[in-house]
Amino acid sequence: MTTYYSKDHEWISVEGDVATVGITNYAQEQLGDVVYVELPETGKELAQGDEAAVVESVKAASEVYAPLDGEVVEANEALADEPAKVNEDPEGAAWFMKQKVANPGQLSDLMDEAAYKAYVETL
Repeated sequence: MTTYYSKDHEWISVEGDVATVGITNYAQEQLGDVVYVELPETGKELAQGDEAAVVESVKAASEVYAPLDGEVVEANEALADEPAKVNEDPEGAAWFMKQKVANPGQLSDLMDEAAYKAYVETL
């Protein structure tokens, strides 16, 4: 399983032709206490860069963007009931959606962990 990162602070973990997508620890720290998560519908077709989900915190609302083209095959409904999970385990149990990878070539647009850490240090 390989994990990639976007400049929009999403992490993408790819297994076979399915990508699990969530927000990074850096993103949840910037947001503060998450109070609401709006997830995409299963079956929704997303293009890379489309708004896929919304995260609201006590500070702000922020969009989560699709890092890849593909259909949403599952949404993490547990987040609707417990949005605070995003603060507790952003790069684990608090994933947002699973997406079918329609264009594997798009993975080359993303960063590995070392590149993402270097990117965050410039912010």
